[in-house]
Amino acid sequence: MLQHSQLYEYHVWANDRLFAHLEQLPKDAFHAEVTSVFPSVSQTLGHMYLFEQLYMYVLAEAPNDDIFPKIPAWTEETQGKTLEEIRQLFAGVAEQFRDLLRRTPDPDKAMTIEHPKYGRLDTHFSDILRHVVNHGTYHRGNVTAMLRQQGYAGVPTDYMFYLLERQEGQR
Repeated sequence: MLQHSQLYEYHVWANDRLFAHLEQLPKDAFHAEVTSVFPSVSQTLGHMYLFEQLYMYVLAEAPNDDIFPKIPAWTEETQGKTLEEIRQLFAGVAEQFRDLLRRTPDPDKAMTIEHPKYGRLDTHFSDILRHVVNHGTYHRGNVTAMLRQQGYAGVPTDYMFYLLERQEGQR
């Protein structure tokens, strides 16, 4: 079974690769309007950031009454920001997430999530963490499509490339 911290480190690695790639492109590619799941790369990353914050609180077992009032502020944090500013927001939430993972000795601990729209889910910490990583993978794919619409290449962020890079670093 893949250790939960390694799975999250892959997620951070993939986001970092995407940020590094975006930094090499013209600045207007970040905010350019496209027809996609979100209207721009910057808004996609804003959504991803909101999701990271929200699910970090879910995994910390914060009550909905503490989580839902924070959503407008998390959304606002990314509005009109530069690529570097959003990258810093991601770095901050990654450190908070790592701290949560260090404080969670049992990644398979049972959890119950109550969602006001979708109902109750009896699950495990590790399942929700996989959901966070899968969500990031999905939206990094959206960003690749948005970049291609603008005439730019994407950047490979597949798990296999993460493993290869780690292996090279251990030699």
